[in-house]
Amino acid sequence: MAAPFPSQPPGPPHSAGAPRQHGVPQRPVEVPAPPTTPPPTASGPTPGGPPPVGGQPYLAGPPNGAPAAPPVPVGPPGAPPAQDPFLEWLRTPRRLAEPGIWAFGYRPKPPEEPERIPTPRLVGGAVVAFLCAWLVWALLSNHYLGNYWQLPLILLTPESWWRDAPSEAARRATHAYRLLIWAALAFIFGRVGHWPELLRRLFAPLLRAMEEHNAAPSRPPATPGADPAEWPELRQAGARDAADRLAHDARAGLMNDVDHARITQAWTSARAQPSRLAAFTDTVLRHGAAACVHPSGARDLPVRIARHDLAVRQVWLGTAADDPRNPYQHRGVGLAVDPGVLGTSLLAVGPPGAGKTARLVGPVVEALCLQALAGQAAVVVVGAAGAGLGPDEAFDVVVKIGRSDSAYDLDLYGGATDADEAGGMLAEALLGDLTLTLPGGESQRASTAIAQLLGPFRVAHGRFPSVPELRELLEGAPSAWLALRKVLEATGQQAHARELDARERQAARPGDIGTVLAERLALLDRPAFADFFKTDGASRPFSLRALEHPVRVRIDLPERGYAEASRLLARLVLAQFAESAVSRADRSLFACLVLDDASHTVTPEALRALQRLRSANAGAVLTLRTLDDVPQALRSALLGAVGCRMAYAGLTTWDGAHFAEVWGKEWVETRDVTDRQIISDEPLTKVLHFIRRVATGKAATAQSVTVRTVERERWSASELAHAVPPGHAVLSLTSVRGHSAPPVLVNLNG
Repeated sequence: MAAPFPSQPPGPPHSAGAPRQHGVPQRPVEVPAPPTTPPPTASGPTPGGPPPVGGQPYLAGPPNGAPAAPPVPVGPPGAPPAQDPFLEWLRTPRRLAEPGIWAFGYRPKPPEEPERIPTPRLVGGAVVAFLCAWLVWALLSNHYLGNYWQLPLILLTPESWWRDAPSEAARRATHAYRLLIWAALAFIFGRVGHWPELLRRLFAPLLRAMEEHNAAPSRPPATPGADPAEWPELRQAGARDAADRLAHDARAGLMNDVDHARITQAWTSARAQPSRLAAFTDTVLRHGAAACVHPSGARDLPVRIARHDLAVRQVWLGTAADDPRNPYQHRGVGLAVDPGVLGTSLLAVGPPGAGKTARLVGPVVEALCLQALAGQAAVVVVGAAGAGLGPDEAFDVVVKIGRSDSAYDLDLYGGATDADEAGGMLAEALLGDLTLTLPGGESQRASTAIAQLLGPFRVAHGRFPSVPELRELLEGAPSAWLALRKVLEATGQQAHARELDARERQAARPGDIGTVLAERLALLDRPAFADFFKTDGASRPFSLRALEHPVRVRIDLPERGYAEASRLLARLVLAQFAESAVSRADRSLFACLVLDDASHTVTPEALRALQRLRSANAGAVLTLRTLDDVPQALRSALLGAVGCRMAYAGLTTWDGAHFAEVWGKEWVETRDVTDRQIISDEPLTKVLHFIRRVATGKAATAQSVTVRTVERERWSASELAHAVPPGHAVLSLTSVRGHSAPPVLVNLNG
């Protein structure tokens, strides 16, 4: 059973009973299984376990265990029972505002006052207004101003009330009239002294805090149709029995936020294909909250480090600082990201230790893994071994390149069957970082050279060559060429034999690109990688073609001792991801690639690939220590290719200049105050100015204020380098629909 519900209210609950399987046939996850699979226990399969073997139905079969209820939180003695955290999370209203604003319980701020009076001045004015009101009332009540103010009372009341001695009615009327006068004075002087504004500013936060502290647990709506826990969408579609089963599991504590998001996604898919409605309803009736479970059998992650709202697929990043440079509506609100903004790709730049991995990559990867469990996303995260990108149990596939304990291998050709496609991806990995330094057209020549070898080899052997075999062919080893030519001639593949002859003629020319390719490929032809990148079927290669399924993948790169090889592999994964994401037949899942360190990975082809991801329901998250890790000619293009940009504290002014340029300028109102000395020819005025100069040490001056509207940078390079506090970052977001949010200073620890 997963961890209990968190105590913090903004985060959704994430406890659930044991995962179950369901009986609705779905798409298989085409990845090989590890050699051994631990048997399921009473609480279900191991979370994050391996996906089924390719071709196996999407976890079709009976449930493997009864779900267990989560522990009930124990409150103080005599306290009323607390509202179920899951139901409270589900019933909390959400308001989708600008991109990046945390929608959970969001309340828009009132319009900003154009001229906000400072609090000290407001208090002083209110006190002076009160004293004036008290003085006027004292003058009236003590008859210092005469009795004329009582004339309306005498004229509007019967004369008999005032004969001889005032009657009881006259005394009551006098008391009411005095109260009316006092109310009029309070209204007039209250408006002059801004009493309502002072009360609102001083006591509203206190009252709001008291209401939140003493607020009773949220009660369900009176009608089931308005309660999301009653699944009104299913009831309106006629699936009342399924809605009753899900509502029962929700009230019984057997459902969590992942279950709700997963079943909602399955219901949406079933509505799109009416033939699956009956199967969906039958599955929900048999398995309840455990229906439509992920192929791994997991219904939650083993541990969470961030705050999530799977109802709108957001993950919390921090709180917008209450800073004058932030827009008024963003000050003090929570900021989050979701697939709607990650679809435009995100670039984060900051020095080591700024918090890119802990405060950005970790929460984003965790959110995408939760969405994968809900059948909404597929995620591939690439980073150095030991970078802390999540436990192995949180992923379906973990590729540990260069380590003998890796259960999976990486497909060097990305699952491609076409030689030209495979050659293009491999050429991008081998020579992508040298494109700007090589003569024009070398990139296309490299792709063609590799394809001229891959095509004949695949026809001859039914597979692509391994790293040692491809290296021998690129180096022009006579024995390798002769063996390949004999097989082609024996099988009558004359067209591929001509391809091989053309490659042989090009290899004989001086400066052939094959020599450079062989030298770069030698980085992978090392003893540490002897058990990887095999193509003979002896290993368990993972292919990024599985992005059509809700798969969670982590690829560990061997940074220590093999830095150049790691960069080559990062470019290879980026090229394969872009090709696989764009070529997907089913783009309903959001696919995301997370590169924990994108140094020497950004190439001209990679920039074109990032721009294509937006239309393919895919995105990428890239982090850099500095923009110097990107070729100078590509830095501005990189910031323009991504829609979301993040600059951490400690940025250099050189990097800040690029961010300042891409964020542009805005029109602001400035006030210039000028002091000028007062010169007078009057004798008395000269004496007064002399006395003032002797007493204060300053000459008599007068101020002139000039108000202008000027165009100013939103964030200058100097401000980004020196005005961003530690633990903060400046973040700008753009959604796939074109809505953009201005750069906002974010407290990542808030």
